[in-house]
Amino acid sequence: MKTLPLTLMAALALGGCATPPPSDAELDRMAAHMMQTSFRDQGIAKLDRLEQDFTQAACSSGKAPDAATAARIQTEARATIKWPAGGQYLGDWREGEKIAQNGRGMTWTDASTAPSANGGNCYNCHQISKQEISYGTIGPSLYQYGKRRGVTSMSAPAVQEAFEYTWAKIYNAHAFNACSSMPRFGAKHLLDETQIRHLMALLLDPKSPVNQ
Repeated sequence: MKTLPLTLMAALALGGCATPPPSDAELDRMAAHMMQTSFRDQGIAKLDRLEQDFTQAACSSGKAPDAATAARIQTEARATIKWPAGGQYLGDWREGEKIAQNGRGMTWTDASTAPSANGGNCYNCHQISKQEISYGTIGPSLYQYGKRRGVTSMSAPAVQEAFEYTWAKIYNAHAFNACSSMPRFGAKHLLDETQIRHLMALLLDPKSPVNQ
């Protein structure tokens, strides 16, 4: 079997390298075009969902954002937090359990984008109660969440601090972790104030089975 002359092999190699690979910017444009042409508006799901905000773009670039970018994300996230009217943090833990179990909302088959039509789908990422046998592990266990934070009664010294932290975490978790995987439930209007109060009660009310 004959082998190719070295000069021909070199020429073929150079010919194969004649076209430079696309730049990162070109690849980004190609990917954006592919996404825009691969999806369509359907029902309540519109193509604007493909548009990334600053936080999403910074956290999906393939590398962690630098310190300055992370600090900007957290500062902007804190500014979005709207505290509950009248300082009323807790609702009904029974309703909170229903919201935690509910994974519906924001799909093209849903009739409304109103937060009240959505669930929190909390068990998809967290263990919350010992009774639930199916839950995700992306996030930490929330079982005995309030009890572990010293909320043993509504007059416990740790109450206000725990309430404020938990509310902010549910409202916009990026305030604490720049690239958190947790949905921005309040900031992105996925849940309304009443629903967040109910989830707060599930986690913090000493009477909730979560804290037994």
